[in-house]
Amino acid sequence: MYPPIKPYESGFFQGANSEKHQLYYEVSGNKQGDPVVFLHGGPGGGTDPKDRQFFNPEKYKIVLFDQRGAGKSTPSAELENNTTWDLVKDIEVLRQKLGVTKWHVFGGSWGSTLSLVYAQTHPDRVKSLVLRGIFTLRQSELRFFYQDGASHLFPEQWEEYLAPIPEAERHDMVKAYHSRLNSSNENIRLAAAKAWAKWEMATSRLIVSADAVAQAEKDNFANAFARIENYYFVNEGFMRDGQLLDKQEIDKIRHIPTIVVQGRYDVVCPATTAWALKRAWPEITLHIIPDAGHSSREPGIEKKLVEAADIMASKGL
Repeated sequence: MYPPIKPYESGFFQGANSEKHQLYYEVSGNKQGDPVVFLHGGPGGGTDPKDRQFFNPEKYKIVLFDQRGAGKSTPSAELENNTTWDLVKDIEVLRQKLGVTKWHVFGGSWGSTLSLVYAQTHPDRVKSLVLRGIFTLRQSELRFFYQDGASHLFPEQWEEYLAPIPEAERHDMVKAYHSRLNSSNENIRLAAAKAWAKWEMATSRLIVSADAVAQAEKDNFANAFARIENYYFVNEGFMRDGQLLDKQEIDKIRHIPTIVVQGRYDVVCPATTAWALKRAWPEITLHIIPDAGHSSREPGIEKKLVEAADIMASKGL
């Protein structure tokens, strides 16, 4: 990772077609550098200052922003006018605001989903893609993590995730959580948000990170992360199942240089999805990290992501 840096520009911009959503953005690195936009995970996860450090600050103009309802964007945890397609429009608003013609796109987990959607919608605006922990929001992927799959590998954490939900409702955990995350009772809502967030934080690394799990106990983070994530999943990402892997969609972006970094033992977004993307799109470079889970903070993943960003900067795209 590159050394910590501070942004030279930051502020808020109005979401596309929405007076309500005010989105935080920041720009760091080289003012005249090659522009790259970082798309965070979740949805609802927000950005972190460390996200700037994937990029060479002498070569890149580094753009981070918090998606609707996430991080510093307001209103926090807001679900109204918050869809995948709204976020794609927001990226375009930000691109135009910053006077960028084309940029590199970098995203992991949900950020990989949004990167693919954005690139397939605006392929002429994307110089390259660096993606991590591929997630295409198919029902099979959601079932594995939230219903029957990861539960077999993390049984003690799974019991905590089950705890807020009565046994009669456990046949559809995403739906059961949806009712609680949207309860009028704040205590019920917050307890569900923390349990939802803790499940993902506890399973995101090969070795469970106490710091990551502690993040799930923060009220504002848990509320935004859980509510927005669950809302998108209940609505199937506002896409048809398997849309991002369809040949007609891949054909739109087949020419874009793309590097994918995937943890072998990622249980949040298992490697089968990255492999499905490689099968549909053989032109990509796929790196499977043998000793890593899901998180971008896994040492092997972190190192390979920095290398991938360096490679894209050196291509002169």
